[in-house]
Amino acid sequence: MPCTSPVIIAQDSVLWIIESTRSERFKLRDALLSKTVLASALALIGFTAAPAPAQEVAASDAGRIVLELNNVTDTEAGACRMTFVAINNSGSGFARTGWQVGVFDAGGIVRSILALEFGALPASKTKIVLFDLPGRGCDDISRVIVNDVTLCQPEEAAADAIAPTCLDALTTRSRAAIEFGV
Repeated sequence: MPCTSPVIIAQDSVLWIIESTRSERFKLRDALLSKTVLASALALIGFTAAPAPAQEVAASDAGRIVLELNNVTDTEAGACRMTFVAINNSGSGFARTGWQVGVFDAGGIVRSILALEFGALPASKTKIVLFDLPGRGCDDISRVIVNDVTLCQPEEAAADAIAPTCLDALTTRSRAAIEFGV
């Protein structure tokens, strides 16, 4: 008669006590080890396949401030609401940021020049800002360009300081039907 002894197995936060022979215990141990090795390998593959946070920044955006015209919608008040996404990958934080933009109509004529203030933009920060352009629908706008910097105050600088980074390191793009550039 084979000698039996209890075996304690921990699986999925449940303890199992099994009466088994010595040869059954070795088979059970080998099965559990192979499952553990397989699970560890799959977990390692899963972790290495996921991008690291630093890899999420596109190579072309590294060291840059990105302004994206993300969306445009007409409001009930007859304005064109522009949604901008500002991404600061420059490595420097800013207490205040703002850009002067030119707005072109469908015929390519400049219709207005506006100052858009984005506020604080810390390093590695993504910020969403909405601006309403009153008196015109989005279909009346063909293009928006960044004409100049109005505010670019580094976090620990004087209130009137304007760093060249906000224009020199600027990248623009558009996901909307309206062109957006420098």
